[in-house]
Amino acid sequence: MFVEMNLLFLLLLLLVCVCSFALPQLDLQEDALYALKLSLNASPNQLTNWNKNQVNPCTWSNVYCDQNSNVVQVSLAFMGFAGSLTPRIGALKSLTTLSLQGNNIIGDIPKEFGNLTSLVRLDLENNKLTGEIPSSLGNLKKLQFLTLSQNNLNGTIPESLGSLPNLINILIDSNELNGQIPEQLFNVPKFNFTGNKLNCGASYQHLCTSDNANQGSSHKPKVGLIVGTVVGSILILFLGSLLFFWCKGHRRDVFVDVAGEVDRRITLGQIKSFSWRELQVATDNFSEKNVLGQGGFGKVYKGVLVDGTKIAVKRLTDYESPGGDQAFQREVEMISVAVHRNLLRLIGFCTTPTERLLVYPFMQNLSVASRLRELKPGESILNWDTRKRVAIGTARGLEYLHEQCDPKIIHRDVKAANILLDGDFEAVVGDFGLAKLVDVRRTNVTTQIRGTMGHIAPEYLSTGKPSEKTDVFSYGIMLLELVTGQRAIDFSRLEDEDDVLLLDHVKKLQRDKRLDAIVDSNLNKNYNIEEVEMIVQVALLCTQATPEDRPAMSEVVRMLEGEGLSERWEEWQHVEVTRRQDSERLQRRFAWGDDSIHNQDAIELSGGR
Repeated sequence: MFVEMNLLFLLLLLLVCVCSFALPQLDLQEDALYALKLSLNASPNQLTNWNKNQVNPCTWSNVYCDQNSNVVQVSLAFMGFAGSLTPRIGALKSLTTLSLQGNNIIGDIPKEFGNLTSLVRLDLENNKLTGEIPSSLGNLKKLQFLTLSQNNLNGTIPESLGSLPNLINILIDSNELNGQIPEQLFNVPKFNFTGNKLNCGASYQHLCTSDNANQGSSHKPKVGLIVGTVVGSILILFLGSLLFFWCKGHRRDVFVDVAGEVDRRITLGQIKSFSWRELQVATDNFSEKNVLGQGGFGKVYKGVLVDGTKIAVKRLTDYESPGGDQAFQREVEMISVAVHRNLLRLIGFCTTPTERLLVYPFMQNLSVASRLRELKPGESILNWDTRKRVAIGTARGLEYLHEQCDPKIIHRDVKAANILLDGDFEAVVGDFGLAKLVDVRRTNVTTQIRGTMGHIAPEYLSTGKPSEKTDVFSYGIMLLELVTGQRAIDFSRLEDEDDVLLLDHVKKLQRDKRLDAIVDSNLNKNYNIEEVEMIVQVALLCTQATPEDRPAMSEVVRMLEGEGLSERWEEWQHVEVTRRQDSERLQRRFAWGDDSIHNQDAIELSGGR
């Protein structure tokens, strides 16, 4: 009996010891995040589930963990916080992404941020941070993206930042920094030091802006110049306004806010509520000459706000239900919190009793589809390297929507026309969440099938139920668009006795080992055939007929990065060979007039359509 009690005691002691190694890590993460909530002065209706009664912070909103319950991402962008940053956040040793942009955070950047040694992305843009950039950020050897733009930071740029080996993007413009820029930072692929009082140095003088032009001059000439500029600007604006309204009066366009045409009940924190008149003026009364595109959700118009900001305004044509304001607000809130470099950021909205409009940043390089098939004079075709970046950027955006958003978002219309290109030709997924936004008011049906023929997964057509795997199918078709430059459905291919569906056309060429015939001829053979083969393989894996056989978007990202593709492809080939043999055997039996075929179970003859 005594021996048994001793064994029981030892087992309990061992269990306590094991738990003691697991719990402190959760406690540290929980304490750090809760301290962050307090320091940011979160309002009672913000981060409501960030409380110590929920021991595991991985269940908290806007917090994402890995499979070992380590916090790896905290996304709190555009939420209106006006507090400060707590030094205790330095305890999040596994954190890879910290997004706090678009708030009103004050105070300095704690030196403890240098303890976040797993950090890959730090975004503190558009806040009210002061003080110096801590030199401890030089400890972040994995850091790739550092964005500190549009704050009030002062002092010099630490030399330690120049030693970050993986840095590919550093944006610290529009602050009050001074002194010399570390020379190593000019080797970073993308940087912006403008809007400061920095000295680029003799070797890089051409990179300096006019901010440095008047250094050393007396204060009085600067004041005189500023006063003169302000007075001149006021006169120009006044005369311009008179001319503008005179022209508008002669055109008989009406730009007024009629009573009841601006719904003030919807407010979404940092997401701006535009008036109808603002967007009417910005788009020249929604002129047809400003139409950027048109789809199932309505037209998109190019616009320019009074401050010169270029915008894209989506005017929804499928939202007529009265009493849908709360549903609309809920869905817009969902879209607005999905913040990722490969997702189109929502910057505002407008509601009236009869109108629903969404406002986005203008993407100067338009869509992938336009760059593949609708080139205008002076525009160049997308080169192969850009197409590869589009493939993986789109995959990362969809991975975020499917696996990191809470709640998850299914796009339902992934295609080249909905993948936009920013000024650096980075892929930006647009129109995400709109299908759900429009359909949320419908109570008498489960869903309305949305998408573009040729891109829609077969099970979605038959059941009307979308899933992440229907997006994966559409993404696979988009990859084939990237490689071939062709449309998903093209009846002109019948003239060459080819398949109307791009998927079937590519499958046949791939089976015949004619990859060169697949690639867009506009590339003039300027591509890597091994990379073409890799992307075609990923596309065919994504477009398998059975949704369960398709990879998740996180798997797609890994395969595009060179991990796990060969194994999946070998397995797929075995299945395809078996299917093709069954098909040929079935055709022979038809040719021989074998009536027993009617007693066989149906065999699928081709892939997803």
